[in-house]
Amino acid sequence: MSATTAGSGPVGPVTEGAGAHGPRRARASLRAADGVRIDAAYEPGPGPVGGPVVVLAHGFTGDLDRPHVRRAAHVLARHAAVVTFSFRGHGRSGGRSTVGDSEVLDLAAAVTWARSLGHSRVITLGFSMGGSVVLRHAGLHGLARLRAGATAETARGTAPGTAGPAPLAGGTAPGTNEGRTEARGGAQGAETAPEAPAVPQAPPGPGPGLVPPVAPAALPAPLSEADRLVFAGGRADRTDLVIAVSSPARWYYRGTAPMRRLHWLVTRRLGRTVGRLGFRTRIRPGDWDPVPLSPTALAPYIAPVPLLLVHGDRDPYFPLDHPRALQRAAGTHGELWIERGMGHAENATDEALLGRLWRWAERTGGGAGA
Repeated sequence: MSATTAGSGPVGPVTEGAGAHGPRRARASLRAADGVRIDAAYEPGPGPVGGPVVVLAHGFTGDLDRPHVRRAAHVLARHAAVVTFSFRGHGRSGGRSTVGDSEVLDLAAAVTWARSLGHSRVITLGFSMGGSVVLRHAGLHGLARLRAGATAETARGTAPGTAGPAPLAGGTAPGTNEGRTEARGGAQGAETAPEAPAVPQAPPGPGPGLVPPVAPAALPAPLSEADRLVFAGGRADRTDLVIAVSSPARWYYRGTAPMRRLHWLVTRRLGRTVGRLGFRTRIRPGDWDPVPLSPTALAPYIAPVPLLLVHGDRDPYFPLDHPRALQRAAGTHGELWIERGMGHAENATDEALLGRLWRWAERTGGGAGA
């Protein structure tokens, strides 16, 4: 497997290459679109070459070698191929963590690599910070798709559609500057029926299940540099199905003691030293400028890509208003599972829940072969 250009595949040694029946287990160094090296691993799974692949995005202070990440990968590899990777600033990856902003580029590199291995169906599954990243990544692609449609209508001399999230003053969408990210959690859970109300839906669009295009002037702005790179990218890193577990809905959330501790870790010099020495996580100093679009701001643009939100009712980091806000933003498109007794993120996601997530993906079409 040879080195390729930035953001499009492995640039370092791959421990195992392609076999007679397709790619084998591999470890590679990828390059994100901004040049940061990303450590990644591949498990081929039991299915045929070209079958579905799960790209697993860990939470803050995790990495692909953490036991809870490896456990999740091994369970999912019984059903499909799995790509795991370490976000920037975590594990063997380069760079420094931006706690949810530039990490969309790391996910994009991992998805691109998965497709280069022959997989045409990609499921992105993220936990906590990783959950916010898979939501933002899918939403940015949806936003780009809608803008392309509106631009094409304008070029044809027709009035572009205006349905979609209403902009705030200055051109930003609701929820743009609204929880930071995560750390670790605890218990197990069981599914309950979703109860969150849906937002009013836009008038019917150009076809069944499609969101009408949004006029270019109504798009959220300004985009962060990472958001701009994903927004302007091609289709190689697009996802076909999104699952977000224990994701925050908004930025700068300090409503729980664990999140106040996390903000100390991120914003204070001593905290960043503790993160580097105690959690093997290198954090970039300074605030975001501009603030990246939040998961809530981008959730309306994910459709028609299938979306599942999963959250524990005992999550010590983000209370249930976070997943409910995400579901409201996604409207009737997003499905929400509230898990009884479940804590936070990977540590709280047991084998039974991972199996249910896969079965949902199969029912929804993410588990279907190309």
